[in-house]
Amino acid sequence: MAKNLVIVESPAKAKTIEKILGKDFEVKSCFGHIRDLEKDDMGIDIQNSFKPKYIIPEDKEKVVKDLKKIAKDSDEVWLATDEDREGEAISWHLCEVLKLDPATTKRIVFHEITKPAIEKAVLNPRLLNMDLVNAQQARRILDRIVGFELSPVLWRKMSMRNSLSAGRVQSVAVRLIVEREREINSFTTTSTFKVEAFFLAKDITGKTITFKAEGPTKFKTADDAEKFLQQCVGAAYTVKDIQVKPGKKSPSAPFTTSTLQQEASRKLGYSVSKTMLLAQKLYESGQITYMRTDSVNLSETAMTDISNAIHKNYGERYYQSRKYKNKNENAQEAHEAIRPTYMENATVDDSDLKRLYELIWKRTIASQMSDAELEKTIAKIEISTNKEELTASGEVLKFDGFLKIYMEGQDDEDEADEDQEGVLPPLTVKQALELKEMKATERFTRPAPRYTEASLVKKLEELGIGRPSTYAPTITTVQKRGYVEKRDKEGVKRDVRILFLKKDQITKQTDQENTGAEKSKLFPTDLGMLVTDFLKQYFEKVMDYSFTANIEQQFDEIAHGKKVWNIMLDEFYNPFHHTVEETLEKAERVKGERLLGEDPATGKPVVARMGRFGPMVQIGKVEDEEKPRFAKLKQTQSIETISMEEAMDLFRLPRNLGLFEGTEVLVNIGRFGPYAQHDKKFYSLKKEMDPYSVELEEVAPLIAEKRTAKDERTIKVFEKEKIQVLKGPYGPYLKVGLRNFKIPKEKIDTAADLTVEEAKAIIEEIKANPPKKKAPARKKKAE
Repeated sequence: MAKNLVIVESPAKAKTIEKILGKDFEVKSCFGHIRDLEKDDMGIDIQNSFKPKYIIPEDKEKVVKDLKKIAKDSDEVWLATDEDREGEAISWHLCEVLKLDPATTKRIVFHEITKPAIEKAVLNPRLLNMDLVNAQQARRILDRIVGFELSPVLWRKMSMRNSLSAGRVQSVAVRLIVEREREINSFTTTSTFKVEAFFLAKDITGKTITFKAEGPTKFKTADDAEKFLQQCVGAAYTVKDIQVKPGKKSPSAPFTTSTLQQEASRKLGYSVSKTMLLAQKLYESGQITYMRTDSVNLSETAMTDISNAIHKNYGERYYQSRKYKNKNENAQEAHEAIRPTYMENATVDDSDLKRLYELIWKRTIASQMSDAELEKTIAKIEISTNKEELTASGEVLKFDGFLKIYMEGQDDEDEADEDQEGVLPPLTVKQALELKEMKATERFTRPAPRYTEASLVKKLEELGIGRPSTYAPTITTVQKRGYVEKRDKEGVKRDVRILFLKKDQITKQTDQENTGAEKSKLFPTDLGMLVTDFLKQYFEKVMDYSFTANIEQQFDEIAHGKKVWNIMLDEFYNPFHHTVEETLEKAERVKGERLLGEDPATGKPVVARMGRFGPMVQIGKVEDEEKPRFAKLKQTQSIETISMEEAMDLFRLPRNLGLFEGTEVLVNIGRFGPYAQHDKKFYSLKKEMDPYSVELEEVAPLIAEKRTAKDERTIKVFEKEKIQVLKGPYGPYLKVGLRNFKIPKEKIDTAADLTVEEAKAIIEEIKANPPKKKAPARKKKAE
């Protein structure tokens, strides 16, 4: 038995560290948090200064038992959990459970898993930092209070479903998405006309090239634009003035958690959760520094290694030492930005991790490289028949600097006009120019774009809401709760008017452009909108951006020993709890209904509303003698924006497509999506099949194909008992309704011979003794 037990959070990290420390150390994983708040009574004794009541979850009992045994046989226990507040709290829980004395137990931290960093940490242990522990406890307790007290309010006051929940950060994140959606829905598009002139001139090789100049202003109407073009008929064009200005571009700071999430989304198309999963693997295998950080600081060792890498690969001219300052005052400068642990490694072998690692490597290297040097030329062009001037601009890269390896991506809202500056040919003052053509193109204003996961993280960070460890779980949670959906949106065709001036003749034409197409954007659901409105009405303070940011600052103050954690909770809880009680007593029940009009056929009201299974349209009232008719909204439709015409169109379902094998085929939308019904059997339609337009020729082969597949996997059916013996990818199993039951090993080979009594016995045995769920390989930290 090793003399020293080192406890870390993940098994992958344990293996890496054990190799570094050698035979005198045994490194074990606690698989994240080993204790959590009880579910009963919130797990908090509010009357006793918010004292938390912790339990060891069932899936952690074996882990704790094993750690206790090893700790008992070890001379010394070292706590080496992550260096953030969550990691500090896990170390404290380990002290509590393993009966370790926090006043003497050695706590070691490191931000990279390398031999020098681990050995330095072992030589410089510290004690548990209770300020960090209390900051984590305060966050966990406050979030538990908000969730446990707000959720029942939603259950009682909203008639949608009982699985509703609210959270301090998640509800504010949904509010951002809802407000952006309403901003888009209320946006009125206007158009202007942009004038561009295209001239011919010779480049430095003597070849004639085309370059562009822009008009003086955007015209409000087509008539104004045509009037300007008319004034240019027969004009001569002369270069009036040329200005050449030097410019430069500087590199961005190395990655923090949020900037890595944003850039991996823009450049690699990764979700925030995927980025964090891959970054964690890179950290645990010793390839990058700790992946949860809001610091842009680089250590002196790292700076030296980066300098060496730049000098070796690119030369002295490309190196420029830089120190970056944190915008966030609470960022811990002792921590580092996310960077490779070994700068000489420009890539890694693992194909899953390769792209993210190379992004981190390039950003880190670029942060210490020289500015890119530019030369911008602006030429003013005179029109002989018009007092207005045209402007041509071009940019020449004189020295690439950091751009040699890296250019930062852009969000939709950061993108410049679609017309990028090009390179101008050599021009001289008073030079006459030949006009190829001039055109005035209709351009439309656009609303602010919907959030991507990355731009939402950026907005939350700007507002001071959340911290590096909370962005990914917040975005995952709001999607799991059904408040937000990540999806694509198809564009629509739009007419664009263009006026041309060519050879002193003005012509007009109409083109079409695709507008409004979006990819992987966050859309609020109707449920998300209704919950947001309710919380804004009755819990204005909790939903306030500055209040939520202020709570984060108070957690930071607790972490720095400037505030007492339970006093902070008391200040929050009393007014919050009063609002909860008042809302339960006085708030009206939310129906989430919108009257659209009257059904022309029956005169009954047509209402868009939330139903048990989502948004729908209803014709008639429940109390009417004749039952109401219902139709589910399409995924792209919303209660807030659906029109009467669109609502009535939904009642075209079910559609009768005709006969297949002598039996009718109906298509409809059910609880689990669009389906076809044939011969009393149901078949899910393919994703690309629209139930409102799909035809029999498309559906019939699908029915035949799915029926054959079902027949091939069906071993036996007990019709009366509705029990099926089916063949799955892992062998035969029983199915009753939507539930599957595993057949015991000894009966697998003879599954075809099972009697109905044997099948019933297997089902009853499994119901009486359900299999225990396996503990996950790695439980993520509660955030």
